[in-house]
Amino acid sequence: MPLTYSEGFSPHARISLAAPLPIGTTSQYELMDVVLQEPVSPYFLIQTVKQQLPRGLDVLEVIQVPLTAPSVQSQLRHAEYHVVVRVDKSTEEMQAAIASLLQAKELPWHHMRDTGPRFYDLRGLIEHVWLVSHNRPSFILGMRLRCDPQGTGRPEQVAAALGLTEHPLSIHRNRLILAEN
Repeated sequence: MPLTYSEGFSPHARISLAAPLPIGTTSQYELMDVVLQEPVSPYFLIQTVKQQLPRGLDVLEVIQVPLTAPSVQSQLRHAEYHVVVRVDKSTEEMQAAIASLLQAKELPWHHMRDTGPRFYDLRGLIEHVWLVSHNRPSFILGMRLRCDPQGTGRPEQVAAALGLTEHPLSIHRNRLILAEN
């Protein structure tokens, strides 16, 4: 591919993911910007890249946009997840915990960063949480979390806010949702 590279001491291909995945999170839906030196057909790009990808990883669609278009990262608004958690609660108790969380006006939260604690309102990062399925002792929770320049919801924090003491067994991002333009 005729990739465009950044300037400077250590040039990098101008490729940027909408929302890089945290370690241990899987996904079936990712978006990225790729800047090329010259236009190529979407079909050509897909066929060329497919030859280089590992089994199970696939390019589903390529959309040509003008270089003046906003980046996909700047248009990102929400991410949806399926989160598998081990719980010793009944379905009714889990539904009640979700309802209580969603009814809260705010949820003061903090987590430690390299630079010290970061304080914020976790509730403001939660669009929706729902119960997808239950196969005791595990639940699959659906989560639509904010993912924009003002903040990003983290599924493991939402699970903790629901009173779950164990880290989720798995976190899988199902989709990214862009601003409607």
